[in-house]
Amino acid sequence: MSDHQGVENRLSVLEAEIEELKRSVKPAQNWFDRVAGSMKDEPEFDEVLRLGREIRQADRPADAADAGS
Repeated sequence: MSDHQGVENRLSVLEAEIEELKRSVKPAQNWFDRVAGSMKDEPEFDEVLRLGREIRQADRPADAADAGS
């Protein structure tokens, strides 16, 4: 077997192994996609939203808070 054929065989094996690895590995999921909506069914979620809204409104200047109502 010539060196060229040996290299070709080794390359074919590597290519096949890479394809197998690609099939076995799941694509990475974006962290936001993984957590988005994960609390929607939690009973406390609405309370968290309400409290966050109150905090944001308390941080606004008085004239800006009145305009948003």
